[in-house]
Amino acid sequence: MKALARRSITLFVSAIIASLSVGNTFGQVAIVAADKPELDDIQSPEFSGGKQKNFKAKEWLEMEIKIKVSLNPQPKSETCDKLMVKWYVLVEDPDKTGAWLLLTKDVEHVNIPLNEDVYCSAYLSPASIKRLTGSDRALKRVVEAVGYEVLINGAKVASGTSKFGDGWWNASSPKMKISRSEAVPLLNKTETPFSIMWWDRYAEVAIERR
Repeated sequence: MKALARRSITLFVSAIIASLSVGNTFGQVAIVAADKPELDDIQSPEFSGGKQKNFKAKEWLEMEIKIKVSLNPQPKSETCDKLMVKWYVLVEDPDKTGAWLLLTKDVEHVNIPLNEDVYCSAYLSPASIKRLTGSDRALKRVVEAVGYEVLINGAKVASGTSKFGDGWWNASSPKMKISRSEAVPLLNKTETPFSIMWWDRYAEVAIERR
């Protein structure tokens, strides 16, 4: 019984350490608490106004994490200037039996409020879901695993995964044929019809300058 109790405590402490990472970023100590990624299906929104057109709303897949950032010393602005979330999503290759596709996306966020829960997200569009499954339904089972890394000033300060071990996206396994794909893009929130929705819930996405 004592051995079992010690094992339970060890697993509990390990879980806390896995969700709380500390990094030194140019003189500042960054602490980022990040949750396990969540996967949800969301129907395309319908907006009223102007001429209405008939269409059937399809479904998206949303990958989301909750993070909380602390900096020491804390700047007067009480914000983190910017951070990067690197997404890694493993899906079955529809064209090759027993093969897998690794989808990646780097999303830069700006003006992240400190010591508050904020959310970061990435999306698979209905067209991508159709390509992967042949269905218009956003079947969660199409996604085998979701992983992420949080970087501040290029230093990794947090990471997590929905399945497998942390960092599986960097590992190679002879049992799994994994290739990267740009044909099935992950999208950030501003690249979706949800860009203006739930605004205060999410960390602001940086505008790409061309």
